[in-house]
Amino acid sequence: MRGLWAGLRGHLIVIGVLIGCAAAAAPAGAQPFPSRPITLVVPFAAGGPTDTLARILSERIAAELHTTVVVENVAGASGSIAGARVARATPDGTTITIGHWGTHVLNGAIFKLPYDVIADFEPVAAIAMGTQLIVGRKSLEANNLKDMIAWLKANPGKATAGTAGAGTGAHVAGVFFKERTGTDFQFVPYRGAGPAMIDLVAGQIDIMFDQASNSLPQYKNGAIKAFAVTSPTRLASAPDVPTVDEAGLPGLYISYWHGIWAPKNTPKDIITKLNAAIVAVLADASVKQRFGELGQEIPPRDQQSPAALAAFQKAETEKWWPIVKAADIKPE
Repeated sequence: MRGLWAGLRGHLIVIGVLIGCAAAAAPAGAQPFPSRPITLVVPFAAGGPTDTLARILSERIAAELHTTVVVENVAGASGSIAGARVARATPDGTTITIGHWGTHVLNGAIFKLPYDVIADFEPVAAIAMGTQLIVGRKSLEANNLKDMIAWLKANPGKATAGTAGAGTGAHVAGVFFKERTGTDFQFVPYRGAGPAMIDLVAGQIDIMFDQASNSLPQYKNGAIKAFAVTSPTRLASAPDVPTVDEAGLPGLYISYWHGIWAPKNTPKDIITKLNAAIVAVLADASVKQRFGELGQEIPPRDQQSPAALAAFQKAETEKWWPIVKAADIKPE
């Protein structure tokens, strides 16, 4: 009997050693996610509206997932350089990107990209629904939208409009504005909305069609003028700014929404963990307040899922691609 137990004990030791060796040899991908820091790629320069949202989210996502989230700004080509970087990244959840209407819809209709804005990404979560403000330098000879349009018509081709680059939302909005109003002005591309806003405040450019999250702080500080918001309702954070309907340009609605994406083929369980962390962050009262101050509304809970973001992105693509192509908007 004693010999039987000794033999069995020997077999158990061997099995234990084999299990230990197998665990030690397991690939890193088999470790619980996240086992390494996460890089959140921002497709524009630091200080712009998308960067601001990313930095509000990053610290709180890190706390939810018990890891580090590093914000990496990869500016240039209207966000497509960052898009290519993330599309090529290892699909393990450690590289994700924040993007919006411009980067994940418009870019696909305007640029010849080395990736597909839909097929090469996994939607993670819709995070914010925003709008644009039509704004101008403080010294501009206009105090409302009708006056601004009259000033532009009186100075054809002379006014300058800052954008975050050719083909970005600000550029597309400006093209539509030109067509609707019969005005003409020059576009001045920057590496992001942040740098463009700096020049608007300094009076180096005349106007911008800008994300509310970027313009509101400067408007509230009295550094720029705001003529209208491109939505059917006024912003709670700027109730004195009229809608385009009220200002005399009805129906010029532009929704500047944001989302989070991962590279294609990122495992579903990782997408689920990332989404759960983001959903928890968006439910935080302080995040809601901060987003509200920036003119951003958090989508309802049922619209924060990966499937909901995929459906919304598809619908926006079907809506805007024909419009952009009909307007023959090209990279400058």
